[in-house]
Amino acid sequence: MGNLAVYFLSLYLALTVGNQDRILWILLIPLIVITALAGARLYMLQHDTGHLSLFSGKRSNEIAGYILSPFTVTPFRVMQYNHNLHHTYVGNLDARDKGEIHTMTFQEWNAATPWQRTYYRLYRNPFVMLPLGGFITYFIRYRWPKNTLLVGVWGVLIHNALLLGYAALIFAGFGWTGVLIHLATIFVASQLGVFLVYLQHNFEDTYWDPKPALDFERASLRGSSCLDFGWVFDEIVANITKHDIHHLNASIPCYRLRQCHRDLADDFELRSIGLREALASFRLKLWDESQGKLVPFPKL
Repeated sequence: MGNLAVYFLSLYLALTVGNQDRILWILLIPLIVITALAGARLYMLQHDTGHLSLFSGKRSNEIAGYILSPFTVTPFRVMQYNHNLHHTYVGNLDARDKGEIHTMTFQEWNAATPWQRTYYRLYRNPFVMLPLGGFITYFIRYRWPKNTLLVGVWGVLIHNALLLGYAALIFAGFGWTGVLIHLATIFVASQLGVFLVYLQHNFEDTYWDPKPALDFERASLRGSSCLDFGWVFDEIVANITKHDIHHLNASIPCYRLRQCHRDLADDFELRSIGLREALASFRLKLWDESQGKLVPFPKL
C-alpha cells in the first residue's frame, strides 16, 4: 500500500502543479520523475506477482497483479505467461526470441543483408532502443502483446478499457495537460524499464549455449546480471538488480533477493556489475560463439 500511496501522491501533486496558470517546472519535472520511479517499482512488484512470489497465496498474487495493471500499463496474465517463457528459455541460444532484447550471433551478422544490418544497428543503438523502444513497448506493444490470442483476449481488452477509463478520469479533473503529464510519467518509467531489461542479460561475459550443452545454473548465475548501483537504486527497483539469484529461483520475493545474494556469495561464483561497466555494455552488439562473449560490431 505504501508504494501505491507514493505513486498516487506524487502523481496528484504533479497534476496539480502542471494545471496552474504558471507552471513551476522546477517542481513539475522532479514530481514527474518521482511518479515514474514509483510506477516502475509497481511494475517490479507486479512482476513478482506474476511469479506468485510477492505474497504467500496464489490468489493474493493474482489479485494484486490485476490491480496493479492499470498503473503499470501492463496486462497481467499475458505478461505473466511471456515472462515465464523467458525464464524457461534463459540462456538458450536457439530460443533467443523468448527474451526481451534480440541479439544476433556473429555468424548471423556475417550472413545478414545490408538492410538487415542497418535495421539491427538502429535497433541496438541505445539512443534508439531506450526512447523509441520504451515508447513502442509500453504505449503500443503492450496494448496487444504477443501470445494474447493464446493466453486471453478479454483480459487484454478489459485492461485497455481500464487504461482509457483512467486517462478519462485524469482528463475530467485536470484536462489535456493532466493527460500529457500522466503520459510523461509512463514514458520516463519506460526508459528505466528498457535500461534494466537490456542490462539483465546483455553484458560482456554473459552466457548463451544451445541444447544439450545448455546448463541452467550457469545460464541463471552467469547469464543474468547483478547490478551494483547502490542500495538506494536497489530499493527503487525492488532489488530486480539481483537478477542472477532471481533467475536461479524465481519464487524468491523481491524483498529477500539482497539477503539471498549475500548468503549465496560463498557457495556460488557471483559477480557484480558497476555503473561504468553497465554503460559500457551498450557497446556490445553480437554474440561471438567462438569466444563465448558479447562483442561490438566488427570494424568496417
